[in-house]
Amino acid sequence: MLSYSELRAGIIFVLDGEPYKVLEYNFLRKQQRKPVAQTKIKSLKTGKVANKTFHQNESFEEAIIEKKPAKYLYSGKGEYWFHKAGSPKDRFKLEEDAVSDVAKWLKPNMEVEMDLFDDKIIGIEVPIKMEFKVIEAPPNVKGDSSTGGNKEVVIETGAKVTVPMFINQDDIIRINTTTGLYAERAEKN
Repeated sequence: MLSYSELRAGIIFVLDGEPYKVLEYNFLRKQQRKPVAQTKIKSLKTGKVANKTFHQNESFEEAIIEKKPAKYLYSGKGEYWFHKAGSPKDRFKLEEDAVSDVAKWLKPNMEVEMDLFDDKIIGIEVPIKMEFKVIEAPPNVKGDSSTGGNKEVVIETGAKVTVPMFINQDDIIRINTTTGLYAERAEKN
């Protein structure tokens, strides 16, 4: 069991039978009042973020999240199709809310990890750094510093990413999928 003071950013715990992840944690002790923990938590089932205050008499069960490998196949009409690693016939689909913000990084036939809670898939994880081909990039304009030396490009998955001015169409770039930020150019075309 976790006490209210053990909740930290990144901790996953069970609240009302659902898994939640602590995004932000702030311990407060006001004069002549009992200490409290102010948190911002995210439901791993619904993706909703909420602010919640916990008191010293509260305790929580630590959520056990099982990870299993899978392979992403394709998407269409708000459905994302996968199959279990090593078993191409064992296909399953996830709705858009289960895939959430990871959808923009999914490439056909890529390996992913399923997050399971009570044998139900609650999310998908992709590698932290991934390589993507730039399919659309505006031309560089000499002396254009109004955008701070950055421009927006479209990568092969359709996602838009802000990159330095020297990135061109057909370049291969690395993106940090956690932050959505450009990391480096992998290959110059």
